[in-house]
Amino acid sequence: MEMFRSVLMFLSVLLFCLFNVIMSENKLTSLDFEIFGNVQGVCFRMYTEDHGQSLGLSGWVKNTRQGTVIGQIQGPQDKVNDMKIWLKTVGSPSSRIDRAVFSNERDISKLEIHGFSTRY
Repeated sequence: MEMFRSVLMFLSVLLFCLFNVIMSENKLTSLDFEIFGNVQGVCFRMYTEDHGQSLGLSGWVKNTRQGTVIGQIQGPQDKVNDMKIWLKTVGSPSSRIDRAVFSNERDISKLEIHGFSTRY
């Protein structure tokens, strides 16, 4: 009987862990970003849109009058994290990223934006 309880407890913990992994993979995140540096006139928006699409993310990207690039990305949390790293460290081949600021990060129940686009 004690062995049965131990096996039952183990299976309960295992199911709980599997459920949490599955739920975290389906978790959607939204966040805003602003990129500082030499990021205009170097195809940064085009590369950002392409990379976002390649990750299966939704969002938009836009130049500002202050010489920065802003945008919003939405999608699975792990893919959004991949995009954050790309925005901080890679960008377009000719860009120079001095700083990346991320804000308004929040969980969302469904995508609010569909597709990835450049705004003007």
